[in-house]
Amino acid sequence: MTQPSRPIGQSGGDALVQLFGRSKVVIGVVHLAPLPGAPRYDGEAIEAIYQRGLDDARAYFDGGCDGVIVENHGDIPFAKPDDIGPETAAYMAVISDRIRRELGKPIGINVLANAAIPALAIASAAGAGFVRINQWANAYVANEGFVEGESGRAARYRARLRANGIRIFADAHVKHGAHAIVGDRPVEELVKDLVFFDADAIIATGQRTGHAADLSYIRMIKEAAGLPTLVGSGVTPDNANDILGIVDGVIIASALKHDGVWWNQVDPARVKTFVAGLRR
Repeated sequence: MTQPSRPIGQSGGDALVQLFGRSKVVIGVVHLAPLPGAPRYDGEAIEAIYQRGLDDARAYFDGGCDGVIVENHGDIPFAKPDDIGPETAAYMAVISDRIRRELGKPIGINVLANAAIPALAIASAAGAGFVRINQWANAYVANEGFVEGESGRAARYRARLRANGIRIFADAHVKHGAHAIVGDRPVEELVKDLVFFDADAIIATGQRTGHAADLSYIRMIKEAAGLPTLVGSGVTPDNANDILGIVDGVIIASALKHDGVWWNQVDPARVKTFVAGLRR
């Protein structure tokens, strides 16, 4: 019998090293302005939205970040996956492709909320190396309602696209939600489910955007995962070195924006100061 090329429940190598050439990575988040079709879209020219996203990505990379995630964070309130229109994927594919072509650096995709299949479609079209999926396995109650894990559908869709090289960065105990629906399984077991369902990297977060998780909580997720692990919220210049003493990378946005506010544009000076502090 032919053995599978990738053992069940095991990642295909260190995703961070393969994508970025190193561990201890810094990934910025390009928070796109509201896109056409979203409630807060006010008719802004799409080229202006593209340019702002490109400017933010360039500020991250010029400041020394290793990668960026392109995210439709302006599309508040977020919709559940099946309610997200094809226009969102179309616009995100265009800006993601521009960022990759013009800046030549690794990019990832996150489509809110938990839209794994649109994210994979965008990543395949734009040449992105990874997608962030907030609920890859199991289910939770989120702001959008009951949200189920997308791993079964998404893994099959990725295979149909012949895009198995796109890596899965999966949140553990994701922010903005309640997970103890029946309360009979600890967080460590939920993390192991992500590994069993072929996630490539695990993301630990706090309770909401910009909220820092406790170091003991981060350490617990890292130990349970046995995979490259990142922290995806609440990273600041004050705590980043402590966090990177435990995990393999950080995903940061709010602390690198003008005035530290997530919906503002990226502040190039903040990025340079932050990355320089880490590299020392």
